[in-house]
Amino acid sequence: MSDTTPIRPRERDTIIQALSAGVVPRTGLQHIQVGRVQEVMAAVRDIERIADQGSAFRLVVGEYGAGKTFYLHLVRVIALEKRLVTVHADLAPDRRIYARGGEARNLYQEAVRNLATRAKPDGGALQSVVERFVGEASKAAKDSGQTAEAVIHQRLAGLQDHVGGYDYATVLSAYCRGHEQGQEQLKSDALRWLRGEFTTKTDARTALGVRTLVDDETVYDHLKLLAAFVRLAGYAGLLVVFDEMVNLYKLQHAASRNQNYEQILRVLNDVLQGNVTGFGVYLGGTPEFLMDTRRGLFSYPALQSRLGENPFAKDGLVDHAGPVLRLTNLTPEDLHILLENVRRVFAAGDAAKSILPDEAIGAFMQHCSRQIGDAYFRTPRNSVKAFVQLLSILEQNPDADWQTLLGRVTVTKDGAAAPDATGDGDELTSLKL
Repeated sequence: MSDTTPIRPRERDTIIQALSAGVVPRTGLQHIQVGRVQEVMAAVRDIERIADQGSAFRLVVGEYGAGKTFYLHLVRVIALEKRLVTVHADLAPDRRIYARGGEARNLYQEAVRNLATRAKPDGGALQSVVERFVGEASKAAKDSGQTAEAVIHQRLAGLQDHVGGYDYATVLSAYCRGHEQGQEQLKSDALRWLRGEFTTKTDARTALGVRTLVDDETVYDHLKLLAAFVRLAGYAGLLVVFDEMVNLYKLQHAASRNQNYEQILRVLNDVLQGNVTGFGVYLGGTPEFLMDTRRGLFSYPALQSRLGENPFAKDGLVDHAGPVLRLTNLTPEDLHILLENVRRVFAAGDAAKSILPDEAIGAFMQHCSRQIGDAYFRTPRNSVKAFVQLLSILEQNPDADWQTLLGRVTVTKDGAAAPDATGDGDELTSLKL
């Protein structure tokens, strides 16, 4: 990207706000992306396979702060550009892949709330997808001389081959009927059902005439139904992204962990055996979540055999064809470019407005290396956060000197920052690496 490429103020502020908090910005990834070319190309191949009526499964593994979430966001951006629909959610204590107390349904609800298309990349696109399906069906009805309802039933017939497909088709037909007749309540009820917001079968039957709903037992089935439906609506497929899988590793109850791992095995088998089409799943987790033989995925023998490392991938050789994608470390050169990109974002794309000279980036990296060693570029989150904090101080205090600021901060390996003994360090006591 050219140093003179302008960055809109709103986009600039969004990126800076996210990086200063140590999280991934929702927009503007292209302004800061560096390195990991092979991993990105592997994602592109996966997405092209999904769009070609195939399927893909990836477990993205990396240490805390190594860039897993950034990479998963980037994969979603690529998927949207390839005309896929994406859904994503972070696992949490109240959101799991399998549960009996509503936690799996909570995960589904969060994922569908975040449903995105290229036209609506920030989520909330479910209604737009349904409206597109209705619009295409209505147009086809006019061209063929049939009723819209007849065309819709024909197009939805294939859904009935899936588990729960009959009721799914019934709900979509109800939305279409509400659209044709101007019944807003019927449309609203249909969307609520599709989002998994009905809690009792009685309410679902009263509102829509169906006897099932999205519950803990049927979350995966409904994700597959969603994948089939978005293709009927004219999209290339569905990509499901679940991050923070380490929350399953943290479950204290062994039976609960194993039930979640069994569900992951079900998804993995479906995808690798080609039982689903136009469907991809990306999961983000730590090495412990994968490799711990007591609590991680490797504690489940069937998963260990499927996710085990390629024995030939050693001595610098990599294998990006298997289900596990290990994020390689950024090199110091990659981090240097990343910091240059962050500086460019601060200057809104105008190099003439940069508040740090080129030599300051090298000095900052040397400072990080002295304080915490090579980890500063292997797990770049904290280094980038600190660099943003430095730029923020300089932006708000034009008279401050960057050399003095760096000299007044001592950074420990655990990420704590403290004033250097030679100065009061007031300017950057919040700097953490």
